[in-house]
Amino acid sequence: MSATKSIVIRGATVVNPDAVFEADVRVVGALIDAVGDALEGDIVLDGKGCYVSSGFVDLHTHLREPGKEEAETIESGSRAAALGGYTAVVAMPNTDPAQDNVATVRFVREQGIKANLCEVMPSGCITVGRLGAELVSYAGLADEGVTLFTDDGTGVQDEDTMKRALVSARLANVTLAQHCEVSSMTNGAVMHDGACCSSLGVPGWPSLAEEQMVQRDIDLVRATGAKMHFLHLSTQGSVQMVREAKAEGLPITAEVTPHHLSLLDELLTSFDPIFKVNPPLRTAADIAALKAGVLDGTIDAIATDHAPHAGHTKEQPLDQAPPGMLGLETALAVVNTSMELDARKIVELMSWNPARIAGLDARHGRAVAVGEPANLCVWNTADVWEVSREGLASKSKNTPYHGMNVRGRVRHTLFNGQIVVNEGKATR
Repeated sequence: MSATKSIVIRGATVVNPDAVFEADVRVVGALIDAVGDALEGDIVLDGKGCYVSSGFVDLHTHLREPGKEEAETIESGSRAAALGGYTAVVAMPNTDPAQDNVATVRFVREQGIKANLCEVMPSGCITVGRLGAELVSYAGLADEGVTLFTDDGTGVQDEDTMKRALVSARLANVTLAQHCEVSSMTNGAVMHDGACCSSLGVPGWPSLAEEQMVQRDIDLVRATGAKMHFLHLSTQGSVQMVREAKAEGLPITAEVTPHHLSLLDELLTSFDPIFKVNPPLRTAADIAALKAGVLDGTIDAIATDHAPHAGHTKEQPLDQAPPGMLGLETALAVVNTSMELDARKIVELMSWNPARIAGLDARHGRAVAVGEPANLCVWNTADVWEVSREGLASKSKNTPYHGMNVRGRVRHTLFNGQIVVNEGKATR
């Protein structure tokens, strides 16, 4: 057997929790072997003008397999993730069959291992079939390595069911992640309930539909002591409630998506389903509140909610087309273009915090240091490029950013010490 070749990332700026500094990074096998000046190696990756950090971790990825492979497979989604700088993704459980049982969870994980482009961690459902009634066996799936449970796509509507779920999750030492939507308020809705919605005469999606469930679940966390992660928050009211709950010391975390930081509800005046998403795009005031929450730490993570859909489904009329947007390959650039964040804050939001929330911090979101796992991303905040749906690795093309110029790009991604993206191109 031939000796393992060493890889040197040369000339990049290391971004660690405690320091940002220029250095070369050498990888041997699956671990970082050295961090220092003028390092030599068998393979040299150009890091000039770039940062090198722990790979990004996405808390919210729809990979569609099993059940909707025409939209995405675990392999194609993993490739998109690697190109976006992600070394780990949490696969949402709204598959067919749903990820409410050991067999499906094992299948998703094994397909991720087979693709070998990033770590795919299956999430589990909160309730069987995501139907909001019978609780899943959290302890049983926790034995399979599942740490995050969600009925994403639907919120758990019944308060008593949610309270029982939180108590069970606390006993199993796992985290519930809530999709906050009171479904009785959103029937038939296609966009935010605001001025644009009223002028178009279409059903509106009120902010209260999200905020009412956020407040209910904050109260349930207070009563049970269980951990809670709030998915894709989108309104200024939600941000303020989470801010106050954190000040109280409640064990709550929250995420926001790149599209809710960058796209306005008025884009739906075109009636183009490409801009239809759940929760819907909101107002400028909501975007400002989300950005403030990112800056002051109320929002812990940026998560993509990568939601591929086969082309023919998104080409339906607005009221029939499914909600959702691609996100993995554009997340860094959209966030960097939409906000003025320093490199350390970007890595905190896209790597360190999500790795901790997902329970992946033994392997991801680590310091770039000797002996640490070589799950790394080399990226910059300067490259300006035009998003093209045809150039994306996802099987689906439903990006709302097609034709837009964005700033910031991933140059290299290393997963378990292997180069999976080199000079912006997937190696497998």
